[in-house]
Amino acid sequence: MRVRTSDRLELEVAVTGAADAPVLLCVHGYPDDKTLWEQTARRLADRFRVVTFDVRGAGDSDTPASRSDYKLDQLARDVVAVADAVSPAAPVHLLAHDWGSIQAWHTVTEAEFAARFASFTSISGPCLDHVGHWMRETWRHKGIRGIRAGANQLLHSWYIAFFQLPVIPELAWRSGVAGRAIGWLEGRNGEVPRPDPEDAVHGLELYRANMRPRLRRPAERRTAVPVQVLAPDNDSYVTAPMQAAAARWVPDFTKRRVHGGHWLPRTEPGVVAEAVAEFAGARTAA
Repeated sequence: MRVRTSDRLELEVAVTGAADAPVLLCVHGYPDDKTLWEQTARRLADRFRVVTFDVRGAGDSDTPASRSDYKLDQLARDVVAVADAVSPAAPVHLLAHDWGSIQAWHTVTEAEFAARFASFTSISGPCLDHVGHWMRETWRHKGIRGIRAGANQLLHSWYIAFFQLPVIPELAWRSGVAGRAIGWLEGRNGEVPRPDPEDAVHGLELYRANMRPRLRRPAERRTAVPVQVLAPDNDSYVTAPMQAAAARWVPDFTKRRVHGGHWLPRTEPGVVAEAVAEFAGARTAA
């Protein structure tokens, strides 16, 4: 199916599972498309109506015309548009990875949208505003241990500064250099994404539209939505301490340390499915 966004783009959406089951809405990250969730969806389709979609600029969804169309406020409206299309009368469960998690965090921490969601499982993608607060507090008040944690995350986040450069990141994706770099970094963890170069180029605008303003002037973003964070122990990009920092903003917060790399939904779909079935299933029963 196709879902129209508030700014009149169309998103490609796929649905599997029983029509009367609780809805699980899955949001992929960068550089991916909805196929990230195929193995996880197969494992959950007997318990949930699993909904996946290509985010704007990826897969078979429309591509925005300008950088401002990738801002988090619009990405949050996209998530809600899909939720409204597939489950207009009942809250849905969220499962998201990487940039999908970043936009899902932004969605559940918006007061006007939070009631649309029964639970949220986040993998390797923090709220950017939470990160901004965490970095400030880590450097200023946490002593040597905090400085080490902050420095470690900066080392893991080297690519963010690279993506802010003009032209060079585009050339890296179109020449295949960036794809080979991901393969080298993630090869030890199993399957890695093989993104379409043009999708990867489009997705650079996610970083350019959002990183600087959110990290420089972080807002206080809270949510009553129950949140589960899956933190892979071999994640090359997102450290566990940074993901755990969200606990102060979420009263019902669970963090699970799991074995695997950044692309956990590809390499360990069974682990993801089991964690979601337990966490979201309990919230459905409630």
